[in-house]
Amino acid sequence: MNFGGTLRINKFACFTLAFVLFLIIYWRSGGSSYPTDKNDLINLKTLLKAAIHAAEYGGGKVAEGTRRDLNVKSKGKTKEGVNDPVTDADYASHCVMYYSLRNTFPKLTIVSEEHSKNDPKCENQMPFLTDTLPAEHHSIYYLNDELVFAKDITIWIDPLDATKEYTEGLYQYVTTMVCVAYKGIPIIGVIHYPFPTQNPQTYWGWLAKKTSSNVANVAHKEENKEHPRVVVSISHQGRVSDMAKEAFGPKTTVSTAAGAGYKVMGVVNGTYDVYLHTTAIKKWDLCAGDAIIRTVDGKMTTSNGEPITYYPDANEKVTDGVLVTRYDHSYYLSRISKTLSGHP
Repeated sequence: MNFGGTLRINKFACFTLAFVLFLIIYWRSGGSSYPTDKNDLINLKTLLKAAIHAAEYGGGKVAEGTRRDLNVKSKGKTKEGVNDPVTDADYASHCVMYYSLRNTFPKLTIVSEEHSKNDPKCENQMPFLTDTLPAEHHSIYYLNDELVFAKDITIWIDPLDATKEYTEGLYQYVTTMVCVAYKGIPIIGVIHYPFPTQNPQTYWGWLAKKTSSNVANVAHKEENKEHPRVVVSISHQGRVSDMAKEAFGPKTTVSTAAGAGYKVMGVVNGTYDVYLHTTAIKKWDLCAGDAIIRTVDGKMTTSNGEPITYYPDANEKVTDGVLVTRYDHSYYLSRISKTLSGHP
């Protein structure tokens, strides 16, 4: 027998083994939290599916609320003196959205606009069945799984956006919203409309992955900067309308609408070029829209150009106003910044 052959080393196999050993040592040495439980990791694809379920289930509760006494109460007034109402539908939507998500993902941090009434029936919600989705969302099944640490995820939910308009029967502005933030950055957004004339509509976006098929493909038109279409809040339209025309020119068309989710989706789908807001606003109103506008390569910042972060322990308010565009963000930002600097 000839044992004098040459031993050949597979360099790729050695590299792979060394890399795996490095990851194990890195985890165990404190370089990253070692996942000791399957719940320490979360699949973002599964989380997107659950977010869709949450927004749509919450929307169902909002729609049901119109068939009974709304039991309208006030949480106080905004800085502009506008009443901030809350209804039983807000709480019913919060109940199913918040607790079903919490019971599906027990290690995730969830921030909601509303709070439960210490009702055990509310807290005892069934977890979402994330293996199934309505047919219009089946494209999600073809996306790749992506695992991240649960500790890096914060979910922001708005169980009923545009409550004031909801109590007035202006249902076109009403949405339910879910947002997934990774290390403070919004990466998944779901905005659900419970009240279209035909069927409820759900829009979603997963940053750097895909959007729902009903998100419009909006072409960039350079000439829009000469006569931009700007949407502002109904609650303080006069001052902001004047400011928009001063900033963007006399040919600016200013429309009013309610609900941050509605206005952001108006920019996403090309109805408006700019959404401008100049007063304080809560992050659960913005997060889902922020994720979707990012997914279509648009941008949301404060009116000073600062990015908005969504850490669970951060201030829940954005106090410097908001600017949302799908195109030409730096142009609109430079114009509004000059105008704001001249307004105390």
